[in-house]
Amino acid sequence: MRIRNAAFLGGLLLASLLLAGCDGDNRVVVKGTVQFDGKPIADGSINFVPNDGKSQTAGGAIKEGKYSVRVPVGPMKITISEPKVVGKKKLYDTPDSPERPIMAESLPAKYADRDKTELEYEVKPGLNEKDWDLKK
Repeated sequence: MRIRNAAFLGGLLLASLLLAGCDGDNRVVVKGTVQFDGKPIADGSINFVPNDGKSQTAGGAIKEGKYSVRVPVGPMKITISEPKVVGKKKLYDTPDSPERPIMAESLPAKYADRDKTELEYEVKPGLNEKDWDLKK
């Protein structure tokens, strides 16, 4: 009887924690749009880096100017990147070698470089919506 009661109470405690949303990662959804000089970023990425360096970084894709990422709560530095093709390079030193694109960042370092970014955002509990209208 004691074992059954202990198992029941343990199960009840576990269910209570799960229902309370205690999943331990403290992440919420941040979503929005990203434009550079009035045009949506077609294909890029957005990254959230915690100011305190203690929680996890998070990031995701930007497609047709839209993003949605699960991010830890707290103050974040943001980097936004949009690579572009600037050339081609042969994979092998043969005349019929396939080529691969050479990519370079199209956005200024004040948005794309982790050490130089000027972008910050305070992620709060619940759904966060943040649009970024970047300028040259």
